[in-house]
Amino acid sequence: MPENSFLGTGMKFPPQINPATGRFAVSSEEESVKEAVYLILMTQKTERFLRPRFGSDLMSYTFMDINTTSVNMMIRSLTEQILSNEPRIQSVAITTDEQVREGCLLVNIDYVIKSSQEEDRLTVPFYLNVSPEDEAYEPESYENEQYE
Repeated sequence: MPENSFLGTGMKFPPQINPATGRFAVSSEEESVKEAVYLILMTQKTERFLRPRFGSDLMSYTFMDINTTSVNMMIRSLTEQILSNEPRIQSVAITTDEQVREGCLLVNIDYVIKSSQEEDRLTVPFYLNVSPEDEAYEPESYENEQYE
């Protein structure tokens, strides 16, 4: 029995088809843990009907001001949510890097896998504010004649 059998094997996220077999692609061991952490971050709390506590509140920080207090609140919240939702990891250290691009906060998540004591890292770009040129086009006025 492999020593990482506790980490398990499951369907790859996002779902993909294995071109050789025509079946769903699977991920196992460390890759499975990394995908699970990403899935926790991308799932909004209460989004899953049967597991309302699963997920994170990452998207609620979208329009926050970038200051030390709000970033630390986000880091603490994400750390607690990852540890409570993923039983295969034992410690999480989150750092942020906001110097890369205006409006983008890189969230670096370092974690240790319980069974193998192996360290791994996941980096997720988090876009805070949309710049005026990135906003969707909206006409200044609507033609009333179209709707009559």
